[in-house]
Amino acid sequence: MKILYYNWVDYLDPEKRGGGVTVYQRNLIEALAERPGWALSFLSSGIAYDLTRREPYVRELKADGATRRFEMVNSEVLSPGHLSFNNEASLHAEATTDSFRDFLNQHGPFDVIHFNNLEGLPAEVLALKRDYPDTRFVYSLHNYFAVCPQVNLWFQERENCTDFDGGRKCVTCLMFEPNTGGALKANALASMLKRVGIMPGTRLFNLAFRLAPGLYRFAKRLADRLRGASVEPAPATDEGLIRLVPETPPRSDYFARRRAVFCEYINRHCDEVLAVSERVKEVAVRFGIDRQRITTSYIGTRVAEGYRPPDTDAIRADLKGRDYVTLGYLGYMRRDKGFYFLLEALEALPPRLAARVRLVIAARLSDPVAWQRLQMLAEKFQAIDFADGYSHDTLEGIYRRIDLSLVPVLWEDNLPQVAIEAMAHGVPVLTSDLGGAQELGRCHPDFVFRSDDVDAFRAKVAHFVEQPVRLAAFWSQARVPVTMVGHLRQLERIYAGQNAVPHQHREAV
Repeated sequence: MKILYYNWVDYLDPEKRGGGVTVYQRNLIEALAERPGWALSFLSSGIAYDLTRREPYVRELKADGATRRFEMVNSEVLSPGHLSFNNEASLHAEATTDSFRDFLNQHGPFDVIHFNNLEGLPAEVLALKRDYPDTRFVYSLHNYFAVCPQVNLWFQERENCTDFDGGRKCVTCLMFEPNTGGALKANALASMLKRVGIMPGTRLFNLAFRLAPGLYRFAKRLADRLRGASVEPAPATDEGLIRLVPETPPRSDYFARRRAVFCEYINRHCDEVLAVSERVKEVAVRFGIDRQRITTSYIGTRVAEGYRPPDTDAIRADLKGRDYVTLGYLGYMRRDKGFYFLLEALEALPPRLAARVRLVIAARLSDPVAWQRLQMLAEKFQAIDFADGYSHDTLEGIYRRIDLSLVPVLWEDNLPQVAIEAMAHGVPVLTSDLGGAQELGRCHPDFVFRSDDVDAFRAKVAHFVEQPVRLAAFWSQARVPVTMVGHLRQLERIYAGQNAVPHQHREAV
């Protein structure tokens, strides 16, 4: 079987971008590459640029064993997704689509094209299904880019977005407009450096990026002077007033059309849409993706290979008589991940309750104020242990100290890897009612609380502090984490067309 995988960033990216999707893609390719009869290729797009040429084109990278790697250069759609937030090319970009078609003609035909994202490509590439009716088009919902140009349905960096108000909320969603020109130049510089062997993380690479902005400003001023460009500001009116006029058409029209077009392309041209949790499926359906095309597919992880169902009798015996519980948070100091909600909730815990709680926090220290707040919390909690980030090598030691892992996300986090890792290490998970993490415990009511609700969180903590043996209840209905082997079995059925609604050819959008 010949398969093309697509994601906006290469799965061997030296800058380690792409988060959990990159890890998943790497694990998936490593697992499939070991199987006879599978020919794998990978394509990325939206981050490689060549300022000496304008047209998009695809170039081949160094192969990863038998897997061929390619990148599209000069895509009209910048990655990651928020850099193309209000870019019409996200929908239609003729040159990029033509380049993608040329690539398929040259290196295909493929039995399957599996899009792990659509960032970096225009949505209209899905309509190429008409040209390749025997190729299965599969799209995985690792995030919400198809229905949200900000990617995560996270409005103004402060709240879960449940209604985009016909596109009007999108207009004011981003707190800062993306510097697309700067991102393109930075990507072009990085592409050039890597092509000549200067890799990210090296002193030469870092030096080039420190010097580049000053050189660019100098060159621009010199060019403006040679052209005789004026640098004087335009004169203002005597009163300093500016008449505001409605935009024509309103920017909200684009965002409303964007969601409709993405959903239409997916519904018409994808043979199968994979949701990484049931919650993701419900969110996607709510925003316009055809339920009949969606299959829930919990991604496989290598960490699940060592999973063994915990001995609940031994857990109860260990917790019996305990007068404290240890709560753990592993992840990022980010508002959407619930870190700042967690700080607020911990600060609100009554001193008598907090005195029976130990904390383990493992998060890259990116906020000095958050560090000060943690230090102040140490005054009332039994103990607080902090790690400035973590790695897979330190996970086992960290989880050995934790009784209950916290995943207090404030957005519909598709399926947090940290929740799977906790379960794989025998640690139950207390999660908010947003996103897919709650499904790992099959939504056990004792282990789910209302998102962004301090009182609800406090009630759950008190429930376990009063009787720590209650933690063992998590395993009575916990879902077994999916291994790569189990995930591959499902993908094989999907790739073979044994799990999908038959695709019917339709006219282009």
